[in-house]
Amino acid sequence: MGKDYYSILGVAKTASQEEIKKAFRQKAHQYHPDKQGGDEAKFKEASEAYAVLGNTEKRQQYDQFGSTFNQQGGFGGGADWSDFMRQARGGGGGGYSSQGFSFDFGDLGDLFGEFGDIFGFGSGRRGGRRQSRGRDIQAELEIDFKESVFGAAKAVELYKDVVCDKCNGSGAEPGSKVSSCPTCGGQGQVEQVQNTILGAMRTITTCPECHGEGKKVDQSCSKCRGAGIYKDKEKIKIKIPAGIADGQNIRLSGKGEAGAKGMPAGDLYILVRVKPDNQFTRQGDDILTKEPISFKQAALGDKIEVATVHGPVKLKIPEGTQSGKVFKLRGKGVPHLNHGGQGDHLVEIVVVTPTKLSRAQKKALEELN
Repeated sequence: MGKDYYSILGVAKTASQEEIKKAFRQKAHQYHPDKQGGDEAKFKEASEAYAVLGNTEKRQQYDQFGSTFNQQGGFGGGADWSDFMRQARGGGGGGYSSQGFSFDFGDLGDLFGEFGDIFGFGSGRRGGRRQSRGRDIQAELEIDFKESVFGAAKAVELYKDVVCDKCNGSGAEPGSKVSSCPTCGGQGQVEQVQNTILGAMRTITTCPECHGEGKKVDQSCSKCRGAGIYKDKEKIKIKIPAGIADGQNIRLSGKGEAGAKGMPAGDLYILVRVKPDNQFTRQGDDILTKEPISFKQAALGDKIEVATVHGPVKLKIPEGTQSGKVFKLRGKGVPHLNHGGQGDHLVEIVVVTPTKLSRAQKKALEELN
């Protein structure tokens, strides 16, 4: 049978079209070459499998004849893999058809839009240039407990790619001559044709001479050596929202690595770490504390002062309070991060049992029922 397309997508032979589509989306996202740990070969292999199994007619032919059925004409009528991918990129509910063979892309247009640059087409291109946004980066920021409750203004200093301030990101020495690339004729891409089991596959790749720019400069920028970016320190201000919890991320769009030659910058993800507090413990948006009281206070009742993040609060202890009793101070907890209102402050009472009693005290206790 050649390649086992079902195995490639990780589905059973009885899988529905919806299950096949879902499996392909997962594989495509997993093997995206521009993602960390991506694999372009496996991504193309999964796309090849979906091109067949995602179409009822092609799937029937594959089930009957195996992958050799493509020797009868591949995608049909001289259509090749790049035609398939090009139509997929323009999907969004559209489809592909050639000499009776139709393929419905359904809602996969957004997925192929994400991968368009890999195959050299789509709205992610400008004048033939491959979009190459800067890398996303992550940094950790440690804050105090109260800063996580009320929010704070912080700053981090990162050593990362920044836009060259000499050439303004163009990569060209100011005043130098710019001309079209002789290798790609200013298109920023070159084309190769290969014969595969799916027929002729036309591969469009970034021009190795101009790296997708479609132009060459007589003299590269002396500061960034033509890259348009260079490594430098940058201090970035961060607004910590009130109510953020330990382990949550703050995304700063466009604050990651700068993109080469004027391409968009990546994003910065700040992983927030909240330092433990010796007095307060957080549980969701509630704050927990323990308050010790004497046996006398528990038995007869009293008023005590409780420390909260919002300041001291008087709490009435009714007579006969048992150890472990929890009182709720409404609205004295952590602000809800995504909507209005606040959590509560929960006070757990701990009755301290006396360890040294006088004879009179012991006698008084013995007389209690």
